[in-house]
Amino acid sequence: PHILLLSKTTAMPFLTFYITHPDEATARRIAGELVQERWAACANIFPIHSAYWWNGAVQNDAEWEVFKTSLALEHALEAEIERLHPYEVPCIMRFETRANAAYEQWIEESVQGK
Repeated sequence: PHILLLSKTTAMPFLTFYITHPDEATARRIAGELVQERWAACANIFPIHSAYWWNGAVQNDAEWEVFKTSLALEHALEAEIERLHPYEVPCIMRFETRANAAYEQWIEESVQGK
C-alpha cells in the first residue's frame, strides 16, 4: 500500500456529493455499498425535507444523505449511484470541497485502490 503524505499547507480538494434518497433504509444500503467498495470515503446520512415539482404537482418528501470522495472518482461514483439508485431521475450534485489537511488526506487514503 502507498501512503500519501501531505504537509499542513497542502490543499487537496475533494468532492462532496449531495444525493437524495427516498428513505433511510435506501440511503443506508447505498451508503454501505459505496463506502465498502471504496467509491466514497464516508457517507453522512441525515434527514432533510424536500419540496419539488414532479409529474405536474408539488411533492413534499423526507429524503436522506451526503457522500465524500476524491476528485478522481467523480464520474465513477456518479455511475455507481445511478446504478444503485431507485429514483428515475436521482439528484446527484457535487461540490468541490476543502477541509483541514488531515481530513483531506484521510479521504484520499480511504478511496485508494479504486
